[in-house]
Amino acid sequence: MIIHQLTTLDNLIVGADRAIKTLFGRPETTARPIPSEGIRTESLSPKEQTYSTRLMRVNHAGEVSAQALYQGQSLTAKLPQVRDAMEQAAIEENDHLVWCQQRINELDGRTSILNPLWYVGSFAIGAVAGKIGDKWSLGFVAETEKQVVQHLEEHLDTLSEQDHKSRAILEQMKIDELRHGTIALEAGGAELPKPVKLVMGLMSKVMTKSSYWI
Repeated sequence: MIIHQLTTLDNLIVGADRAIKTLFGRPETTARPIPSEGIRTESLSPKEQTYSTRLMRVNHAGEVSAQALYQGQSLTAKLPQVRDAMEQAAIEENDHLVWCQQRINELDGRTSILNPLWYVGSFAIGAVAGKIGDKWSLGFVAETEKQVVQHLEEHLDTLSEQDHKSRAILEQMKIDELRHGTIALEAGGAELPKPVKLVMGLMSKVMTKSSYWI
């Protein structure tokens, strides 16, 4: 049996295909059912609906960034098992991407027009992190997931009590993000320096604030 190893050009083509599907199509998922399936949401006021839409848009943008981050890291990861872990996490994060998109559609909203910008920036960061070394790449994943969980907890605290559908999606996302962060640490992820964490936090705030409105 002959095993063909992908060339750099092959990886770039695969990466471009994934980027297009992430931003404009339907990416590969685990085919898990959407957590809000079968859940009834009470009637939301116009203000509540607008707020839910904006929160889900922020989360959708965050998942676009997560996709790019994982794909950039898998492109430059040195150990095959780390590359495989990044690719599997990316597929699971695609579930979140599709769930957020569906909920936004149900709320008659739209996704952020800045998503291509978030994708390019996150892909570059992921590729650099993977190039520096797998332990730092995994540490970056762990810290990213930690900050994502904090955002999700804030959203769950402020989301309308009537919006049971959005809440179900965010709660499952939180479970998945915690697990991804734990896996990254157990795989050898290093604790990132405090200045790096602060910069990551600032970048996250820029993305969330921008995506909330645009």
